[in-house]
Amino acid sequence: MGSRLRRKLLQILGPVSGACLVAYFAYYTVQGDRGLMTLTRLQGQVARSEGQLATLQTNREGLQKKVASLRPESLDVDRLDERARTLLNYAAPDEVVVLRRKH
Repeated sequence: MGSRLRRKLLQILGPVSGACLVAYFAYYTVQGDRGLMTLTRLQGQVARSEGQLATLQTNREGLQKKVASLRPESLDVDRLDERARTLLNYAAPDEVVVLRRKH
């Protein structure tokens, strides 16, 4: 009786061990440090970072254009005069000033 039980246990042990191994690898394929869930999360982070990069590059290009317009060889005197008058609230005596409300 004992040898028959032992034989049955040995016959069951192989498939059960195989099923456990398959379950282990399936779990870590999905949930592990390098699994599918982590891949999805990292892809989302990459997409957000690429969006931030595009925004920052656009801002940088705008700032570079502003800096380029302030160089002596490309300085627009009329624009400089207009900006100085705006910042200093200055107007010549013969000029008409129209004030607008900001919304």
